[in-house]
Amino acid sequence: MAEYELQIPLREKDVRQLRMKDVIYLSGEVLTVRDSAYERILATLDSNQPLPFDLAGKAVWHAGPITKQENGKWKAVAVGSTTSSRFSGPAARLMGELGVRLVIGKGFMGPEAAKAMSKFGAAYVITTGGAAAYYANQVAETAAVHWLDLGMPAAVWVFKVNRLGPLIVTMDAHGGNFFDEIREKVDISLKSILADQKIDPNHKYIWWP
Repeated sequence: MAEYELQIPLREKDVRQLRMKDVIYLSGEVLTVRDSAYERILATLDSNQPLPFDLAGKAVWHAGPITKQENGKWKAVAVGSTTSSRFSGPAARLMGELGVRLVIGKGFMGPEAAKAMSKFGAAYVITTGGAAAYYANQVAETAAVHWLDLGMPAAVWVFKVNRLGPLIVTMDAHGGNFFDEIREKVDISLKSILADQKIDPNHKYIWWP
């Protein structure tokens, strides 16, 4: 396990050096994207229209921020990650077509995302749950907000972050997947428990109330 300080925009070699369980701290522009924003991004790509923001070499954060206006500027109050599994396909497309290098979120991501990470040189990192206010304090500035008509949490916020982290690499560009490792350990433990209790997992048991 290693620790890295990374600066956005990220290069492919910056990301390919990362390995599962590494810790990173991220500085530069991070864009928040979730359900409605993904839909609009993909629709824009399908219609061959330009996006109002650049994602090349950037990090996408699966988050729905709470912000407030202070002295005419937007200030992040809480930025907590949302579940990333439902964005596996759309995120994979952003990696391939727009050059996204890093995805920040929580939970696992599916095989589509894993394949894109290996092919294009990207990685998936997770934040700590329940630390939305902590991460908001690492947002130095709100550089821009796009598509606010989608609602505050669903808009695309462009945050300039200063050492955002610690972020844990859970899926790397070499096929490393922390969630696969956990599943394997759980399967082994479950088989051991069933064997100790002499329970046949393939037997159809009848449970009486």
